[in-house]
Amino acid sequence: MATLVRRLLSEFIGTGLLVAVVVGSGIMAVRLSPGQLGLELLEDTLATVAGLAVLIVVFAPVSGAHLNPVVTAADWLLARRSGAGVSGRDALAYMVAQTGGAIGGSVLANLMFALPAVSESRTARSAPHLWLGELVATAGLVLVVFALARSGRAVLAPVVVAGWIGAAYWATSSTSFANPAVTIGRAFSGTFAGIAPGSVPGFVLAQLVGGAVGVALVLVFYPARPAAPAEPAAGASETAAAGAVSPAGN
Repeated sequence: MATLVRRLLSEFIGTGLLVAVVVGSGIMAVRLSPGQLGLELLEDTLATVAGLAVLIVVFAPVSGAHLNPVVTAADWLLARRSGAGVSGRDALAYMVAQTGGAIGGSVLANLMFALPAVSESRTARSAPHLWLGELVATAGLVLVVFALARSGRAVLAPVVVAGWIGAAYWATSSTSFANPAVTIGRAFSGTFAGIAPGSVPGFVLAQLVGGAVGVALVLVFYPARPAAPAEPAAGASETAAAGAVSPAGN
């Protein structure tokens, strides 16, 4: 139980810090470069990519640094036969911790910039092309994470995962939220990185579909984990080897 509590705290704090970086850098970008949308997005992108790489390094050894309910669900689905992934009970606990952390991270960012702790975002993001962008971003994230985990290239996780997120910020119409917990958290900040509460369900549904597509691609390209020199510890997560983490866009 103590080990699970430590892993849940890792997911809570890690997701919270990720959202604090995304929201906080968005606020700072608007203040430093008012009215220059492209520059604001670039500044937010650079901060998020750097923060994401650091969070993977810090939290992957503790909980696998999922920081994303879709990644957690994918880990559970892909490892059901081997028993190496998180259990169903632990997966649900991870998701609760991730969502709570994301909301807390948004509140923290608001307070750091002397804004109301909670402010409802009015940035509507409801359109089919945005949902398609979320599907692509999330599917790509899942594929990247488990490609690393299943091919023995975990050392590349901070660079490769952060690299995908940085690219997806600019290559997808939705700017790559790709994370249900982060999406919910960002609804609590009426700032550059916010999303209107009414837009959340569409984004989350697209992310879930994208996660399923990502899992299917993993099974096609990486049908099995390579044999390890030693058996993993009980309850070890497949994503711990790759430092899976959640992205966040604007």
